[in-house]
Amino acid sequence: MNSAQIYLDHNATTPLRPEVLAVMQRYLTEDFGNASSLHAFGHAARAGLEDARVFLADALGCAPAEVHFTSGGTEADNWALVGSAAVRGPGRIVTTAIEHHAVLHTCRHLESLGCEVCLVRPDRRGWVDPGVLEARLDEHTILVSVMHANNETGVLQPVAEIGQLARRRGIPFHVDAVQSFGKVPVQVDQLGADLVSVSAHKLNGPKGVGALYVRAGTRLAPWTHGGGHEGGRRAGTENTAGIAGFGRAAQLAQTEQQGRQSVLEALRNRLEAGILAAVDGVQVNGQGAPRLPNTLNLSVAGVQSEALLLAFDLEGVAVSSGSACSAGGEAPSHVLLAMGLDRRLAGGSLRFSLGWGSTAAQVERVICLLPGLVRRFRDLAGGA
Repeated sequence: MNSAQIYLDHNATTPLRPEVLAVMQRYLTEDFGNASSLHAFGHAARAGLEDARVFLADALGCAPAEVHFTSGGTEADNWALVGSAAVRGPGRIVTTAIEHHAVLHTCRHLESLGCEVCLVRPDRRGWVDPGVLEARLDEHTILVSVMHANNETGVLQPVAEIGQLARRRGIPFHVDAVQSFGKVPVQVDQLGADLVSVSAHKLNGPKGVGALYVRAGTRLAPWTHGGGHEGGRRAGTENTAGIAGFGRAAQLAQTEQQGRQSVLEALRNRLEAGILAAVDGVQVNGQGAPRLPNTLNLSVAGVQSEALLLAFDLEGVAVSSGSACSAGGEAPSHVLLAMGLDRRLAGGSLRFSLGWGSTAAQVERVICLLPGLVRRFRDLAGGA
């Protein structure tokens, strides 16, 4: 990436920190052995893998044995849902209409296998009312799955309260914490969760690595079959370099979280205030609800988000219109539609997500650029 470019799409993925790369290089070139081998090379690799498991457990507030490494957040979500249905289903799965597609599409698959899926809609802020969700629980419910932070709006859901509701009824509770882990505290007991999905590349770690926390005693079918890897629950030779990088990234995020959180929130607030003051017809999606400190989702009336994204890109600024996993689709965001936005306003959404390396100068550059871009496209639309 050119140093003059501005990257404000950290909810899609994050740059690899040098400290993480240094750890990964060790396990790619020096301690490259198979972690299941009994010789010295294998022992060195195993030590790196288990150190990372301890780092993740410390960050999550759980025992190392409860951390199971995966290929990413999507696999962790799939395993949590499919693995739960395999041992408890078929039955009812209660989730929300604003989940990541890793959850929603997996639920659709489970419907084809006989499960019933109940989608709870949020309010206009994008926040899910625990009381509304509780009314959907019944004796046939086998799993509740609610994301901690929405990847598009950044809205933080009341997962601790929902977890209490599920626990009182003896229903396992899964939390997709892929977007929140590393940005805000994610302690499994505070969340009241039995299963938690996290991912490395959202917190300046490598792509292709994630983890699923499984509370001791929680029934969950194995994900893959073969060897005895990951406690016999996920067979396959571990990605030791990636896992070691994940551990280091989690360690750094936990150490720096409080300070970084306040810095990012200040930058986000300045960006939000600056845009609202400079551009009319802008709506903040998620306003009034608790949000991640780094995330700002806006809808700009009279402008299509794709036009703004391309114009920003030509100016060297990387932003998005929502989930990177849905980029290129013609339909407006399912999250914004579930929040009650009309299709035209949802079609003019922008997501700014800040992170490691974001600066005040970058924020001011965006505030300066956006009014002119909006005027240009509104003038074009008015003259069409």
